[in-house]
Formats: sequence, C-alpha cells, structure tokens
Amino acid sequence: MSKRIALIAHDNMKPTIVQWCLDNKEILSHHFLCGTGTTASKISSATGLPVKAYLSGPLGGDQQIGSLVAVGEIDVIIFFSDPLTAMPHDPDVKALLRIAQVYDVPMASNKATADCILHSLEEF
Repeated sequence: MSKRIALIAHDNMKPTIVQWCLDNKEILSHHFLCGTGTTASKISSATGLPVKAYLSGPLGGDQQIGSLVAVGEIDVIIFFSDPLTAMPHDPDVKALLRIAQVYDVPMASNKATADCILHSLEEF
C-alpha cells in the first residue's frame, strides 16, 4: 500500500538524505514523496524520483508539512536533522515534531530510524 512520505533535512544533512534516498530508491518509488524546498529538489535531481516540493523549511515548509499531517495527508516523516548546529527556525522544527506526536505519525530523525520505518512499510 502506497504511503505519503515527507522528506526533510537540515543543510548539513542534505547529502545524507540524498544518499539514503538513492540507497532506497526502489522502495521509495512505490510511495508519494514530498519535502521542503531544497531537500525535495536535491532528492529529485539525484534520484529521478518525483518529489513534490513545498517551501524551504525556514520559509514555512516545516509548517506546510505539519498542516498536511494535521489533515491526514502525511503517513511518515523522514527528517534528518543536524543536532550539532543551532537552527534559527528551531521553533518550526519543534512544532513539526509536536504535530507528528499529536497525530501519531512516525517521524525518523536519523538514518537508522528511517531504515526501520521504511522497511516496515514493505510489510503492509
């Protein structure tokens, strides 16, 4: 069953999420993908997968993804965050985490968790 997966990454983590998407291209090709601005375009360019782009995270993209979660249009969030760099839009990131928790949407913040979530989707 196809899932709606949001892909987000902080600047320092964009190469990591792009590589993760390349490594998992076959599985991801069976799902609807969306993401925040630059992340979505980098993934799409590198993988050839269609990724619907929303605004950049600091310009409201995290909030756009959050609103999709609230109306039941996102099933999984893959958000490779950078824990070692301060983010000026940290309140938006925390709001996205909160809304994912409120609506019981799985959210991966690193490769190991993303792998677990993605491979569990193969079972459904």
